[in-house]
Amino acid sequence: PAAVREFVSTAEERGISAFVVGAGMAAHLPGVVASYTTLPVIGVPLESGSLQGMDALLAIVQMPSGIPVATVAINGAKNGALLAVQIGAASDAALAKKYKAYRENMANEVMEKNQKLQETVKSL
Repeated sequence: PAAVREFVSTAEERGISAFVVGAGMAAHLPGVVASYTTLPVIGVPLESGSLQGMDALLAIVQMPSGIPVATVAINGAKNGALLAVQIGAASDAALAKKYKAYRENMANEVMEKNQKLQETVKSL
């Protein structure tokens, strides 16, 4: 716990603008991190145990009032990371430009996949 407190409480001075924190089962870690910082914390419930991550999801989403933790889907680390990028992009124009290009590229890839599918369907 002391190492976590030290890492989190000094994050802002190291230029960190958000945390993405994965945790399974009782999922205490995102709340612990949030208790040591005013920076945004994004909790990622991890699939584990007999409840396959539902316990982690409920634990993270039920943080007490005053210590918010954003929560993404079970095993949703990619969306957690993208949410952290969006948070950073709100005050960093260069990051915002890169994120916008990433989103445009994603949309183009979907359109290309759709075009290939349509061509396959027409050839049947």
